[in-house]
Amino acid sequence: MAKLLSGKALARGVRRSLKEELAQSSARPPGLAVIMVGDDPASEVYVGSKERACGRTGIRSSIIHLEVDTSEATLLEEIERLNADPEIDGILCQLPVPDHISPARVASAVDPDKDVDGFHPVNVGRLWRGEEGLFPCTPVGMIALLAENGIPIEGKQAVIVGRSNIVGKPLAALLLRGNATVTLCHSRTVDLPGVCRQADILVSAVGRPRFVDRSFVKPGAVLLDVGITRTEDGLAGDFDFDDVEGIAGAITPVPGGIGPLTIAFLLANTVRSWRTRTG
Repeated sequence: MAKLLSGKALARGVRRSLKEELAQSSARPPGLAVIMVGDDPASEVYVGSKERACGRTGIRSSIIHLEVDTSEATLLEEIERLNADPEIDGILCQLPVPDHISPARVASAVDPDKDVDGFHPVNVGRLWRGEEGLFPCTPVGMIALLAENGIPIEGKQAVIVGRSNIVGKPLAALLLRGNATVTLCHSRTVDLPGVCRQADILVSAVGRPRFVDRSFVKPGAVLLDVGITRTEDGLAGDFDFDDVEGIAGAITPVPGGIGPLTIAFLLANTVRSWRTRTG
């Protein structure tokens, strides 16, 4: 029976530690600004979750809701205003944005030292160069989850299915920092199950429910499931949980595995930026 790696307890501990730190500080509270363009229902739910988490932790959140037809130039002006605001420590623009707005230009407009999503090219460069910076929340949380459960990275074979800029690529960089040997797979990978069977740590972040079955899994491997899809049977991850649980050494459940870590480490990035600004 595989060990369950639940992110809930770790996320709760991170939030508790941040709350205690802020309660003991005499400095102004950290400020997080979230920009949302349009009325995407999933984004509204997620932004609401961020706002509530900020409130419980002691972070002052500002939600800037712009109309769906807001021009890119207007959005960039709003970001520049927040860059210059000394009370704001973290800025993020909730994705997706409307088609007429470039996510890349938006990411590049945010002050790198307020870029709590970790998407600015400067932070991407810092990550790959082994320097300090603000890095994407989900991959940072995944590394913390491994450490929390005493799962070593050094010397391990790690395989990541999915090469997004949000999870796959930054996670590869973080695993390399931990001295893992990393393979990054994608839709053109030849013999994907065979490559995955080499993994001591196998990550899937493709959003295809129950795509990864036991034919992909090396016995005893650690499985990190980033995918979450709503199906007729409820929420499902990329791993066929019932099929792989008996062969894996450890696995993250869906829901309750990786998901809770994202907002917790967004708060941690905001507080990290705030520490720098307030001394």
